[in-house]
Amino acid sequence: MSKCTIDHTQNDVVQKLIEQQAFLPGELVERGELFLSKPKAQETLNEVFHLLKKYDLAAEEERMKRNQTMEQLFR
Repeated sequence: MSKCTIDHTQNDVVQKLIEQQAFLPGELVERGELFLSKPKAQETLNEVFHLLKKYDLAAEEERMKRNQTMEQLFR
């Protein structure tokens, strides 16, 4: 994924999670919602936003990589 210079708000990330939830594993959505229920560092918000961005268009292998990264972040 390319590096983006735009800072995404917590609300932006929550909205992106909502948009992509139909394409994500249910458990990952639940963990993401819990994770985003508390304030996060800007760098973390940007990373999660870009993991979710165009998730629905990503190939299965790319989705698996993104899922693993999100699972690690959401711990």
